[in-house]
Amino acid sequence: MTKKQLSKPIIPPILYGTAWKEDDTQRLVTQALMLGFRGIDTANQRKHYFEEAVGFGIQQFLKSSLKTRDELFLQTKFTSANGQDHRKPYDEFDSLTNQVKQSLASSLNHLQTDYIDSYILHGPTFSQGIIDADLEIWQAMEALMLEGKIKLLGISNVNIEQIEELYKQVSVKPSFIQNRCFAASKWDQEVRLFCEENNIVYQGFSLLTANQSYLLTPFMRSLAKQYNKTIPQIVFRFASQIGILPLTGTTNPEHMSDDLNIDDFELSPEAMQLIENIVNE
Repeated sequence: MTKKQLSKPIIPPILYGTAWKEDDTQRLVTQALMLGFRGIDTANQRKHYFEEAVGFGIQQFLKSSLKTRDELFLQTKFTSANGQDHRKPYDEFDSLTNQVKQSLASSLNHLQTDYIDSYILHGPTFSQGIIDADLEIWQAMEALMLEGKIKLLGISNVNIEQIEELYKQVSVKPSFIQNRCFAASKWDQEVRLFCEENNIVYQGFSLLTANQSYLLTPFMRSLAKQYNKTIPQIVFRFASQIGILPLTGTTNPEHMSDDLNIDDFELSPEAMQLIENIVNE
């Protein structure tokens, strides 16, 4: 098999997010993998992530478990200069195309691998619209994909207008959209529907932390009691049933195990509808 014929990755049912772990990153990544996670989300953005430590954690797991790299789904991101601190993984005065090349080369080195399963543009340049700089970055990502260094592409932190615009203009369509998922927007309903219509996997992060005021309610406690599950398990099961690939960043090993254990029950259509409209409950 040549590099340009990389097989499509197996997408796991839940991803472990590594933001804001700092010196605990390696330990927590190894722990998550040992407990059963097979998908890891990170970014080459030292401001919020410690990608090199993610790589150390992965290697520690692979050596102790006798698992192989191909059994894992590794996702990282290109973060533009406006989302970085002084520790940038590229020369910010170089072209955007070269910045993407440098960032990916750094990520491959950090993660000790020769390919990335999913490479995400961390977000458009501005909160509204898609500009030429975004398209240049995406085209650079496409080129690296054609070289066989990336299996699939995606974008994060986009609104519906931005993803519609990007989708129209790019050659390689996104396979993933990763957004902070708010219950107040019916769990990012507009973007999710676009994903459903265009065969894109919607990844939802901050499912718990962004929605605590709606989740710590008598209604959710009653559902948890009814299904004999924790509230996070109810939320992640809801996400799975509605077509969201959830991310969790818990540091608690018991919660890690709980988050992986959501396949032995199914929420009723009534429960699903109530959770989708939870802001009105």
